[in-house]
Amino acid sequence: MKQDEIQKIILELIPTFLKAGEESIDLFNKKLKINTKDDNTPVTNGDLAVNEMIIEKLKTISPNIEIVSEENIGDVETKERKDLWLIDPIDGTNSYINGGDEYTLNAGLVINKKAVAGIIYAPKKNRLFFSYGTNNAYEIKNNKKIKIDCQKLNDKTIALSNSSSPSDKIMRILDNYKVVKFKSMRSSLKFCLIANGEFDLYAANPRAKEWDIAAGHAIAENAGAIVSTHDNEPIRYGKSDFSNPSLLVRKRDLQC
Repeated sequence: MKQDEIQKIILELIPTFLKAGEESIDLFNKKLKINTKDDNTPVTNGDLAVNEMIIEKLKTISPNIEIVSEENIGDVETKERKDLWLIDPIDGTNSYINGGDEYTLNAGLVINKKAVAGIIYAPKKNRLFFSYGTNNAYEIKNNKKIKIDCQKLNDKTIALSNSSSPSDKIMRILDNYKVVKFKSMRSSLKFCLIANGEFDLYAANPRAKEWDIAAGHAIAENAGAIVSTHDNEPIRYGKSDFSNPSLLVRKRDLQC
């Protein structure tokens, strides 16, 4: 798929994300209906409504690319894939349920097992990030399109973590990069804030699934960040079980 085709698809998807974000807020204000999935994680009618809106749009604008979503994974054939959409309709569902503002809507495009494009929208923060290729990563904030390029915005090295108490292994990585402090954040917004230069590094042990990181991977890497495993190996998608390896997202000029 050529970059101009990917660009067209991503730009056509943006209005759907904005509308789906509004729907997530409306459903929260009306009181969410919450169920528990087989893996003991919560799912709400907001997750399902956003999921349906994104999938229906993708079927229209990219009918030949398979769609795999966290919310339809039970219907997905077990096999490896090269090209697919990875959808996490609401990442950070607990934040969403509790009225937090860090939850995000996510769609990542994988071509030949590589995350090449994506959209992440944090509706309560009114921040939407998207990318469709190298050096083409952007934020829409207050109705303005701003190019992001992972430039450092602070003098000290500040990291993000998915836990308020990172493991010893993660703390060693943070120490190696001379991180002076870190902030806990549970959603994919972490990738976007590194892509925008607001934070410097994010490290995680193997966890979650491919739909949790594909969109953020594309946005951060296309903005200039380095995304790899802890051993500096590339991250590839479309595995039969959609599992993630270890993860390290860092600014290109960040030194140990």
